[in-house]
Amino acid sequence: MDMRLLLTAVCCLAVSAACAKTEQAGGMGKAEPAGFMKDYSMLQPAKDETEATLVYLTKDTGKFKSYTKVLLEPVQIWQATADLDREDARHLAEFLWSRLDEELRKDYQMVQTAGPGVVRVQAAITEAGKSMPLLDLATTLYPAARVISKGKEMAMGTESFVGKASIELKATDSQSGELLGAMVDRRGGGKYVMKGFHRFTDAEEAFTYWAKKVRWRACKMRGEATCEMPEE
Repeated sequence: MDMRLLLTAVCCLAVSAACAKTEQAGGMGKAEPAGFMKDYSMLQPAKDETEATLVYLTKDTGKFKSYTKVLLEPVQIWQATADLDREDARHLAEFLWSRLDEELRKDYQMVQTAGPGVVRVQAAITEAGKSMPLLDLATTLYPAARVISKGKEMAMGTESFVGKASIELKATDSQSGELLGAMVDRRGGGKYVMKGFHRFTDAEEAFTYWAKKVRWRACKMRGEATCEMPEE
């Protein structure tokens, strides 16, 4: 291996732990409504980076505290992911569902039917772009390529050759259908050496982050003091 490449790789390995696994897409690459929720009139642009790109949260936090159960519906694969083959679509939908279930059951009883005190959670994957692992790694190792990649991120919202994902998620009263919370967001893969070579690693990391973010947001809405903000 070229000595300069080796030194660059070592430096990247040294800092990779501090690099974000995924990053919220900005600029022209920000998340846009895909139609899953149909009505987006209550959602507003995020005020800061702790929120999704578009978000709605009920102001009746007292009522929100009364919910103790969650009905988590199967994750849907929405229109922009129509080019995914059936196996990939099934894997991604099940992956996101499992991460949401894993996080929400830490604080709620998971149930199968609607009823009093039950929040219905519905989510859709509206984008799931594969990464190009070898080119992703190359643009991580070479400083000049990183500069170009960062330029693409500033213009288009995500870096070069990384995977990306977008979701829409809403939480409603399972009986009345009242909207309690909703989000539309898009994330792209971060640049770090120890990522691995699975083409959907970045999408899966984004799903994991969103699941933790949903739990954190619900915790904050209940007014608890020990809510853990997921790391970027």
